[in-house]
Amino acid sequence: MSDKKTQILEATERLLAQHGFDRLSMQMVAKEAGVAAGTIYRYFSDKNDLLSQLRNHVVQQCATKMLEGHDADKPLKQQFVTLWLNAWHLTIRRDDNAINREQFDSLPYQRNGEQRLMDLKAFGPIHQFFESGIADGTFKPLSTYVLSGIGIEPAVCLARKQVRGVIELDESAIEDTINACWDAICLHR
Repeated sequence: MSDKKTQILEATERLLAQHGFDRLSMQMVAKEAGVAAGTIYRYFSDKNDLLSQLRNHVVQQCATKMLEGHDADKPLKQQFVTLWLNAWHLTIRRDDNAINREQFDSLPYQRNGEQRLMDLKAFGPIHQFFESGIADGTFKPLSTYVLSGIGIEPAVCLARKQVRGVIELDESAIEDTINACWDAICLHR
């Protein structure tokens, strides 16, 4: 990706996090990126194209952060703790990436096949993690999306509540919560 294109995407990401979709304009993006408005159209056909490519950029950055420190050679429980804590910290930090991921996820439109494939590729190691646990009998035989929904996604939900001041989880409570989420996905014999 060219430096200018990256510069424009990063500027759009900052503005989107601050102002949301409705107040975002190409002129604002140009000013924030330090480029002429016409420069944007060399890389993006219109605002929708810019936002579509930004969505892909945001998803890839989010996946990179979610997988930080993940090692598929470690025991499943250790991998789970890493992924859960990454989801927690990503949400708690409230950086532009996390804010924009929430905004894109809440849009009322159908994701196209290309976006689904991009998401699957970006978050593939997480799906592989769950598939490994299903295959070896550790996890319940549910879809990887369901396992993620009851295993990892509670970290995001609870972190949002902590950011809003609804709850306050200390390290001990976080550890107990991780164990409860682990218990929810494990196959008990």
